[in-house]
Amino acid sequence: MARKRILITGAAGFLGSHLCDRFIKEDYHVIGMDNLITGDLRNIEHLFKLENFEFYNHDVSKFVYVPGELHYILHFASPASPIDYLKIPIQTLKVGSLGTHNLLGLARSKKSRMLIASTSEVYGDPNVNPQPEEYWGNVNPVGPRGVYDEAKRFQEAITMAYHTFHGLETRIVRIFNTYGPRMRLNDGRVLPAFIGQALRGESLTMFGDGSQTRSFCYVDDLIEGIYRLLHSDYAQPMNIGNPDEITIRQFGEEIIKLTGTDQQLISLPLPTDDPKQRRPDITKARAILGWEPKVSRSEGLKITYEYFKSLPEKEIQHKDFTYYNKN
Repeated sequence: MARKRILITGAAGFLGSHLCDRFIKEDYHVIGMDNLITGDLRNIEHLFKLENFEFYNHDVSKFVYVPGELHYILHFASPASPIDYLKIPIQTLKVGSLGTHNLLGLARSKKSRMLIASTSEVYGDPNVNPQPEEYWGNVNPVGPRGVYDEAKRFQEAITMAYHTFHGLETRIVRIFNTYGPRMRLNDGRVLPAFIGQALRGESLTMFGDGSQTRSFCYVDDLIEGIYRLLHSDYAQPMNIGNPDEITIRQFGEEIIKLTGTDQQLISLPLPTDDPKQRRPDITKARAILGWEPKVSRSEGLKITYEYFKSLPEKEIQHKDFTYYNKN
């Protein structure tokens, strides 16, 4: 029997590369696509020798053509860190709007099922905690984070429009904070920022008093949730994340303990529109997909720390705090 064919955009990124691995493992023919604006070919170079993997260096904001049959499309192309989407705001908006539109058109022509990667950022700085899928969010469309938040909200809207108007099979995953190997060490997100500072022997910089919360999901758990959602019959948005909530201050203390360093936690001004709380309500994922995270934060952090320690020294020493300097 011929392999099923799947297109994964953002294939050279953190999550995209792990998705490529998972679908190769499940014996799919995987077509990876990435314009490498934030992705890294090192994340997928181990796949290039396989006959059931191919790669296109392409920007999905431009017309997308893939020859042959296509059963599934996973749209994971997008800058996903504050540093990235403040450096390239227009590209961030275009990949969420034009890119999604192009891929929905491709899915319609190929009769593919398409899953889009949305985000907990559609909830903005939430007024309810934990955040259920029914919550509409509290987003500033013209603030510095608006280019990402509104791109994802539009992406959900146009995907649902294709589902209701054209009858296209679509799935929407709302991804909460995820971590693991292949994250970029200094992309502005709290976990790699803390570990990078610890590896350089610097103080750990938290923003505000550190009372804001996050919920961290290990990448293998997230990929399993996405895999189950794609193959489910559920078309409404679904949260996938770990509901184990922790304050940034507590998390910094965990990183200091993990790395065996004696750095201090120091406070910097809070960035504009930084969400005070992040915790997914995963009631639907548990009931519909039979999914919940399995990897504990202590176990996942050990694996992630070992990965970061193995990086070349020049990557560990590289710092980029454009995002925080602008706010």
